[in-house]
Amino acid sequence: MMDKKTATPHYSVLVMDDDESILDLLIFTLEDEGCEVFSAKNGIEGMALFKQQSIDLVVTDIIMPGREGIEIVREIKQFHPETKLIAMSGFDGIGQNDYLEYASVFGADQTFRKPFDIHEFMASVRELLEKK
Repeated sequence: MMDKKTATPHYSVLVMDDDESILDLLIFTLEDEGCEVFSAKNGIEGMALFKQQSIDLVVTDIIMPGREGIEIVREIKQFHPETKLIAMSGFDGIGQNDYLEYASVFGADQTFRKPFDIHEFMASVRELLEKK
């Protein structure tokens, strides 16, 4: 991804999640990988950031206050199809897999069910960004 000796990150990532512990984990891990990371605790704030920044990869939770991840996936893929997108869900009720399927149908490049293995997640991030 990035030579850690280089001062400028090669990729920018926007992470949207209302779970602060997941948000912190992803920010730390992505920054450690050399990415420039933007974060938001809800979909409204996240989409505002998306419109202000040049983003290579969006990581979004599906169930969030304000705007849900399915709406975000649809909008980003409709207007910015080149942006890579990972959707994740920690919804424990019946239908969690349906949410992730919908995210895939609407254009998510990868989906993860929470809790997920951070190493598998980062392998997907690397793969998606290297395709840019």
